[in-house]
Amino acid sequence: MQTTPPQLLISSSLLMLALSGCSQPAKLPEAAGFGPEPDLSSYQTGLIPTVHVAKAVGWPEGKKPTSAPGTNVVAFASDLQHPRWLYELPNGDILVAETNHHEKKEGFDLKGLIAGIFMKNGGAGAESFNRITLLRDTDGDGVADIKQVFLENLNSPFGMALVGDTFYVANADALVKFPYQEGQTKITAPGVKVTDLPAERNHHWTKNILPNKDGSKIYVTVGSNSNVGENGMETEKERAAIWEVDAASGQHNIFASGLRNPNGMAWEPDSGALWVVVNERDEIGSDLVPDYMTSVSQGGFYGWPYSYYGQHVDTRIKPQNPDLVAKAIKPDYALGSHTASLGLTPAKGNNLPDQFKNGMFIGQHGSWNRIPYSGYKVIFVPFESGKPAGKPIDVLTEFLNVDGEAQGRPVGVLVDKRGHLLVADDVGNVIWNVKSSKKTATK
Repeated sequence: MQTTPPQLLISSSLLMLALSGCSQPAKLPEAAGFGPEPDLSSYQTGLIPTVHVAKAVGWPEGKKPTSAPGTNVVAFASDLQHPRWLYELPNGDILVAETNHHEKKEGFDLKGLIAGIFMKNGGAGAESFNRITLLRDTDGDGVADIKQVFLENLNSPFGMALVGDTFYVANADALVKFPYQEGQTKITAPGVKVTDLPAERNHHWTKNILPNKDGSKIYVTVGSNSNVGENGMETEKERAAIWEVDAASGQHNIFASGLRNPNGMAWEPDSGALWVVVNERDEIGSDLVPDYMTSVSQGGFYGWPYSYYGQHVDTRIKPQNPDLVAKAIKPDYALGSHTASLGLTPAKGNNLPDQFKNGMFIGQHGSWNRIPYSGYKVIFVPFESGKPAGKPIDVLTEFLNVDGEAQGRPVGVLVDKRGHLLVADDVGNVIWNVKSSKKTATK
């Protein structure tokens, strides 16, 4: 394994300090980047991109995030290994993907080296345990008392889904399936590949999945291989997209494209529409571009890399593609610039206060390239008639301490069968359980 010379690491560290010192702060308040009509006026370009990483320190003994009024939060499970994504089985068992991945390097890249150092400082350099762990709460107290390795020897697993007696996992390089029997705590049978997934370089490695109602189709998120196509558009083939995979044959088509880094997906309960949260592009300032959530139309194009938030042209892209820009669909709802919104789950069925009954919960992993920080919390966006209808509400906050260090970073979110909101925290290595504080609430 090739190592980086110490003198280069020192030079890189000095350059990191220079980058941090020259970064441009936001001109707009964080709230300007939320809602159906975000403020896109503050465009900042320069040779030095904004870099501002919260050092990952974890939770001190006895500390936890702050939950919304009318709720309380406890640790559903602790001492995990970089928990990123959650899934609930029909019997109420909770599965968590303990996973990570590092971009495949193709030759020396100083920019990539520096970014890697920053990301490691922010908690993204953790080892990938390449496994899925099962958690079971047998006494209903909101804390798991059984922890069991459910599936191992995977390749940076992320999305999970059960269809009948078939359990699907999205590895970084393939969609695979396994036989499953209700109640089993460990799968030992070998997996069968359904289809390969793009994995060259793998700048955005996470692959999430969501089956349709009858399980005949599996939708798969595939992020871009770059920020804005700087590695060449040939490396972006079938990326920045949602795939529609035929579960029986493994054949696929591109359901929607122009989505830079799609992550959480959900079926909106009222409309039945497919919704997704998307991480947008970097390096044009602290105020641009807002991450977003949107309903997704079959065959729809959402701009990347040629335009953002509809038809706002990104002039960095050469050559331009005005024909595609003219087709770009404006997203439904902005989630704040650089918030790294990853988790998405419908609110239906939760037992939290009434203001959280209809809408979506979003896990915001938190910024590394905005001054001041943004994200680092779980929010709720209210819906009416299948569409966002109001300002976001904080659900779980104070993942940053008073010194601006990351005690935790939320990723996957899930409303479980008990009506609790579960949150995977990959820096705190915890799954948080948010539930109503009313004594009459279900445990």
